[in-house]
Amino acid sequence: MDWTSLFQTILPYLPARYAGDIVSIITFLIAAAALALRFWKPPASTSKLLPLFRIVSALAQAKGWNTSAYQPGAKAIMVPVGSSRAEDAAKLGLDMVSTHPKAAEAPRRTGSIPG
Repeated sequence: MDWTSLFQTILPYLPARYAGDIVSIITFLIAAAALALRFWKPPASTSKLLPLFRIVSALAQAKGWNTSAYQPGAKAIMVPVGSSRAEDAAKLGLDMVSTHPKAAEAPRRTGSIPG
């Protein structure tokens, strides 16, 4: 069950004076979490703030296209739209698969480093 359909199911049973307040509070929390993520640099994967970062990220609904390019414990190669990530990874001597922003590991070096 989707959270919006659950919310729409529960909302009619709440008194009208509380329903508006609840919607306003939830909307404020989501907007505040999104604003916090805009300025919060993701912590290291070993940081004690990582669970809090993940909660704020989930509350801000930061997933898919909305995720930050920089994730805890991962590095990405940021390339222009017209550029090829494979070519840029090869220029740096990195494995192309490990340079993807959603890779679960830091970029790996290939056997040779271009000179």
